[in-house]
Parts: sequence; structure tokens; C-alpha cells
Amino acid sequence: MNQALALVIAYLLGSIPFAYLAGRLNGVDLRTVGSGNLGATNVFRTLGRTVGIVVMVLDIAKGAAAVLIAQWLAGGSWWPIAAGALAILGHVFPVWTGFKGGKGVAVGAGALIGLVPLASAVLIVLWVLLVLLTRYVSVASIVAALAAAPLAWLFGAPWPYVAFIALAALFVIVKHGENIQRLLNGTENRIHLGGKGTPDPT
Repeated sequence: MNQALALVIAYLLGSIPFAYLAGRLNGVDLRTVGSGNLGATNVFRTLGRTVGIVVMVLDIAKGAAAVLIAQWLAGGSWWPIAAGALAILGHVFPVWTGFKGGKGVAVGAGALIGLVPLASAVLIVLWVLLVLLTRYVSVASIVAALAAAPLAWLFGAPWPYVAFIALAALFVIVKHGENIQRLLNGTENRIHLGGKGTPDPT
């Protein structure tokens, strides 16, 4: 019973569409502007840095909460992993917005924080540095995804965690397929690091 409850909570937490709610509070349906993606990056580009950061933190928090609640309710290694997976799926396919959500990077980062906090700290620093250096959120997210499983292994995570992190990273990279194509074509938008505004055209 506790296990089932933990999984339901994980999906429902993951499916809370913070990006959509932030857009609505500002009179915008993010599904119809920018990339059309209900993730923190589209919020950042459309509504500005402050709102984007708030949404990103909330998305990270719901991933971490899903894992921590599963650890508390169900214990073991596999139930927190399942909760992390369902939180990511809830974010990507939220029931509240017609199963159209984000790409799962922030909520996945939150799940990693719950599972492997030390490796996650390194990944967060890596992600921030890459965003600042390249201004490509997609590049930072893809590189962090590629580094996640090796870092988890280096920090001594149990093999089920490492396997889950590798699969989650693959899922995130697949979701970035269009971004990868735009990067190869030289048409990927750089994020604007100032206040509210459109993506930097360079």
C-alpha cells in the first residue's frame, strides 16, 4: 500500500505544471509561444530570468520530493528509483495539460539530488558553468546527462541507481533530438542572460 501511494504521489508531483501556471499568471499560454515547451527554459526566454529561476527551482524540488517521499514511505532502492522515473514522466506527460509538458531535465535533476546528492552537486555546477560559457541550455543539459551516470558511479552509488540514471539520461537526450539537430545546423537559440526578453539571436 505504501509503495503504491509513493508512486501515485511521485507522478502527481511530477505532473504539476509550474511553467504553465507561471505563464497563465502572466497572461501567456507557454504552449503557444517560444518553443511551446512547458519547461523552465521556455519560461526563462518568454517571461524572464526571475520567473524562469523560480520555475526551475520548483521543478527540481518536485523531483527531489518524489524520491524522498518514496524513501520514507517505501524504502529500499527500487521504489525511490520508480518514484524518480514517474516524476520525470509526470513532468514530460502531465495529465493536467493534455500530456504536453517539458523535457524532464530539472525534475530529473531533482530526482538525482534525492538519490545521489554529492554527484548532483557536481552536475549542477557543471550545468551552470556550461550555460554561462555557451548560453546554450540544451548543450548544458545534454552534457550533464552524459556525465550523470559516470559521476554517480564514481561517488559510489549502488548499481540500480547508476542504471536508472543512465536510462534517465538517455531519455533526456532523446527528448533533446530537435535541439541537437538545431545545434548541428547552427540554428539553436542561445538563452538571454539578462532580464525578460527574447532569446539572443546569436
